[in-house]
Amino acid sequence: MTEENKQPLEEETAKTEEAQAEPAEEAAEKAAKGRKKKEKGITFTKEQVEQMEQAVRQLEATKEQFTRLAAEYDNYRKRTAKEKETLYQDAKADTIREFLSVYDNLERAAAAPGGEDDPHKKGLEMIFTQYKELLKKLGVSEIEAQGRPFDPERHEAVMHVDDEKFGENEVAQVFQAGFALGDKVIRHAVVQVAN
Repeated sequence: MTEENKQPLEEETAKTEEAQAEPAEEAAEKAAKGRKKKEKGITFTKEQVEQMEQAVRQLEATKEQFTRLAAEYDNYRKRTAKEKETLYQDAKADTIREFLSVYDNLERAAAAPGGEDDPHKKGLEMIFTQYKELLKKLGVSEIEAQGRPFDPERHEAVMHVDDEKFGENEVAQVFQAGFALGDKVIRHAVVQVAN
């Protein structure tokens, strides 16, 4: 390459480097101006400020509405689960209540006089025992009343007797057994109360 050819090539390379340097410098200047604007703060028009405030109010209202809806749904879910359980327990108690007359008849039959060797009496006692076990498996318990203080929540008094053997408001005699399913009374015990 000759000296003359080298010189235009060098000039052209220098121009290209200067052209590339200029956009970098311009970008740096723009960034500096942007920083200055941020430091000064951006100003908004009154309409823009009102629109932003309205958007914030709408967001808060939507947020509050969502929170209320979520709470209502949670309450609904809990309430329906509780109602479902209560409905099941009520149906179970109503069904068991209908079978308690069979319990009473078996109890009377087992208490009837008869010989120890009587196969019919033994069969009734076995059926009665099986029936008690079945009630126990279902969660039904007999309300203890004999010799206990009278409780109007669990006992139904049909007679009153004055007897010094018993204390004040003590159950003297049980005419019909009472039953409870858990804490719920299915049938009150029919009793005689002393003093």
